[in-house]
Amino acid sequence: MTDISSATEETYSGRTLAFTIPSRDTRGRIVRLDTTLDAILAAHDYPAPITHLLAEALVLVTLMGSLLKDDGSQVTMQAQTEAGAVKLLVCDYKGGELRGYVDFDHAKLAELGSNPSLFALFGKGYLAITFDIAEGKGRYQGIVPLEGETLAQACETYFFQSEQVPTLIRTAVRSDGGKCLAAGMLIQHLPDGEEGRERLHARLDHPEWEHVAILGGTVKHEELVDLDLSLEAIVWRLFHEEDEVRIEPGAMIDKGCRCSVEHYREVLAKFPEADRAEMRDDDGIIVVDCAFCSRKFPIEA
Repeated sequence: MTDISSATEETYSGRTLAFTIPSRDTRGRIVRLDTTLDAILAAHDYPAPITHLLAEALVLVTLMGSLLKDDGSQVTMQAQTEAGAVKLLVCDYKGGELRGYVDFDHAKLAELGSNPSLFALFGKGYLAITFDIAEGKGRYQGIVPLEGETLAQACETYFFQSEQVPTLIRTAVRSDGGKCLAAGMLIQHLPDGEEGRERLHARLDHPEWEHVAILGGTVKHEELVDLDLSLEAIVWRLFHEEDEVRIEPGAMIDKGCRCSVEHYREVLAKFPEADRAEMRDDDGIIVVDCAFCSRKFPIEA
């Protein structure tokens, strides 16, 4: 890590930036997505409300994924309901690779207008966040009601209820001329340090956390989506009065759909022959439709 005041190369988009404030027992992550986000969204012709929703979700899963230290670990975020306009939102992050998609009811969405609320989109849904730690170190999942005005607020609830970690998350999405830009910042209070999972004594009213949360909460939407403003500059604006702020560039972010003919052959090989026979068309081909990248893969028998 390096002190923020001595940083020479600045980060503008396409990778995460980690920062810590040792005197406040605080860690943070900040990210801005542009070209990678456009590449993911280009696979589907989403209407504006769904584009905005997925863009925010991709920022959130990137922020959470960047917290993991083990190579090969993965974070998956899934929001689901049975009665809302959005049937399923799913996205995941693994080692800098990012992907996501939304399954929704076109007719129900059209009834909601141009700027529907989170509740209007999902109704009484739930948010599930799953951490798969590499090298067999475990898999854990938390499920919380899909409440609040944004997905970010639902993720804050997840961290406090499931992880006992006070967390502040801010996100911003901007669409301009067919291009989409999204960014976000996550800050957490870790009085026990970054290692370990027992942090039951963490409190939202801890004075160190109150101080950091107030400062972090002042970040502006326009700052997060300003491509001329580096991520380091945002952190400096917020916390320049602290004794020390350490920063560390994180992973580069790329579109990461892991679909391929070889992958689907391996998956299909695990099914009984009778099941595979039912999947084949009249030419003996099994056509696999990847929801993430909107491509179809013909698999010969």
